[in-house]
Amino acid sequence: MSSPLPAPFTASVLPDDAVELGRIQEAWGIKGWMRIHPHSTDTQALFASPQWFLQPPEARFARGFSAFSCSVSVTVADIKMHADGVVARFEGMDDRSAAEALKGVRIFVPRSVFPPTPEGEYYWVDLIGLDVVNREGEHMGVVRDLMSTGPNAVLVLEYTDTIDGVEQTAERMIPFVAAYVDDVDRAARRITVDWQKDY
Repeated sequence: MSSPLPAPFTASVLPDDAVELGRIQEAWGIKGWMRIHPHSTDTQALFASPQWFLQPPEARFARGFSAFSCSVSVTVADIKMHADGVVARFEGMDDRSAAEALKGVRIFVPRSVFPPTPEGEYYWVDLIGLDVVNREGEHMGVVRDLMSTGPNAVLVLEYTDTIDGVEQTAERMIPFVAAYVDDVDRAARRITVDWQKDY
């Protein structure tokens, strides 16, 4: 029989719609606060969710990690912006050594609890995997990633191209701005753009 998890952790199944939003970077201060490294500049979902799901670091970062070995959930006691980053504290954890033991831990939040976005704005996670076609109906690729370039984001598409009779995976980038993006249809999993294959 496995021993119970120490506070503040509760063994939990990762929700089906869980999205990895960041990781714990390091302890911050002496009262259990941690510096959080968000995967995106949009941190609304981290701030909106009172419960986070945690998983151990990936194997290459997990040397010496022993806080837990399964998916766990925690209640967020406090979270705030500090300087140019995010710091947080969990209920039931109030000392630096406990925070230090969580370095590298991955943070997940269910997509269902994300705050709604204003008209015409989207969470990056909602765009990953969508097909992109241009006005002529040509398939431009599938959104593999988004890249921030300051004020705007750029869609990073993956597509298959045939070069000298050999199929190869290639990459195409399209600025995610109204001048080039005509429509985002999440239900149809399609983005329509004003873009040509030879741009």
